[in-house]
Amino acid sequence: MRIILFGPPGAGKGTQAKLIEEEFNIPQLSTGDMFRAAIKNQTTLGKKVKSIMDEGKLVPDDTVVELVEEALDAPEYANGYILDGFPRTVPQARAFDERLKKKGRKLNAFISLEVPDEELMKRILSRGEGRSDDTPEKVKVRLEVYNEETAPVINFYKQQGVYKEIDGMGTIEEIYGRIKAELTAG
Repeated sequence: MRIILFGPPGAGKGTQAKLIEEEFNIPQLSTGDMFRAAIKNQTTLGKKVKSIMDEGKLVPDDTVVELVEEALDAPEYANGYILDGFPRTVPQARAFDERLKKKGRKLNAFISLEVPDEELMKRILSRGEGRSDDTPEKVKVRLEVYNEETAPVINFYKQQGVYKEIDGMGTIEEIYGRIKAELTAG
């Protein structure tokens, strides 16, 4: 199964991806985790990404696509994966779609976690990850960037017939129950 878990910062993508990973035995690939590891290890990419993320902006499409494509070539992703944090722009979605076509594969589900901005702000500021962009001002910028640059990806996947909207409010278990129902339906 190939799944994209989508939503704004603070929607709970990472938490839900781990639950899907455990139950369906599908590995998660988080671009955020990949970037954080690169930053922590102070790689060339990490230094570049840190300065971009510190401003609350998105990493350039070509950098992200290259990173994800390289990672997905690993044997553990041969039978499926959960993408968390990718694609974030329509050009990334198109590049990913081309990759799937070249490999003769298709996306099984595009799951979009929907959460109001006020709740996202509360979640991000209370989760205490210590990210340099976890300030009210930077979170506001991140949500604006999401709404302008990332939300249009939804229409791309609606046209492909794989879009599933999930109410991202409630307990972790309630939200996961909605996701599981979508993944096991039909």
